[in-house]
Amino acid sequence: MHTSVNELFEALWQHYLTVTPSALKIHDLLGGDEAIINDHVAFRTFKHPKVGLEKLAAHFLALGYEQKGEYHFEAKKLYARHYEHADPMAPKVFISELLLEQCSPELQHIVDGLIKQVDEDLPQQTGFLYSGAPWRISHADYKTLADESEYAGWLAAYGFRANHFTVSVNHLKDYDSLEAVNSTLKQAGVRLNDAGGEIKGSPEVLLEQSSTMADTALVTFTDGEGALPSCFYEFALRYPRPDGELYTGFVAASADKIFESTDASRG
Repeated sequence: MHTSVNELFEALWQHYLTVTPSALKIHDLLGGDEAIINDHVAFRTFKHPKVGLEKLAAHFLALGYEQKGEYHFEAKKLYARHYEHADPMAPKVFISELLLEQCSPELQHIVDGLIKQVDEDLPQQTGFLYSGAPWRISHADYKTLADESEYAGWLAAYGFRANHFTVSVNHLKDYDSLEAVNSTLKQAGVRLNDAGGEIKGSPEVLLEQSSTMADTALVTFTDGEGALPSCFYEFALRYPRPDGELYTGFVAASADKIFESTDASRG
């Protein structure tokens, strides 16, 4: 496993940029010469003993992260947890998993076939979190998954990688609101996820979020190639709790809409 938080997140960032080239342009647009502080990184997986949430979390726990909140997304059949490091500048981590037992027998059968292709030792390997798809899938099976669960289709196509990085708006020198960030992005031609409104959340729930719609990348199937939504970039503005410290959790109702940033049907 990685020996430092910075080393792991740099590897994740470089892998993420291979399918999310717009993120680097946005990074430069908002940050200029200033370093961008990353609020959190999110990951997706299937609930399965071989590759479940705990397998991903182990890489962060080994670097000093601790589990904090947990979240339920009943309509999307997802369960998630978030993790934080003692260093407040270290990115938070949000990991979700698809509850396969709640999905159709057909989806379960296809996913079982994918997971059978995964080497037993992959989840312990240093590069597991940015290993991509460790399986092969036909376009027809991908379509079957995506029709039932956009999340399952995306995960089958892209595998293990950072689903999104998140700019901490609180740490941007030239912006003091999410509206201002969104305005700059739209003027630059960036398309934002408007599911539930461009800004999800509010000062009342201590968190506002917005995100781009995912870039498009070519995915190789067993029977050809397809251009699919890949990853996206998120922007988060956190508000202080009554004790004066910034809120560090997540809001399930907002995260539910952020998931739709990879949904091609919203295009």
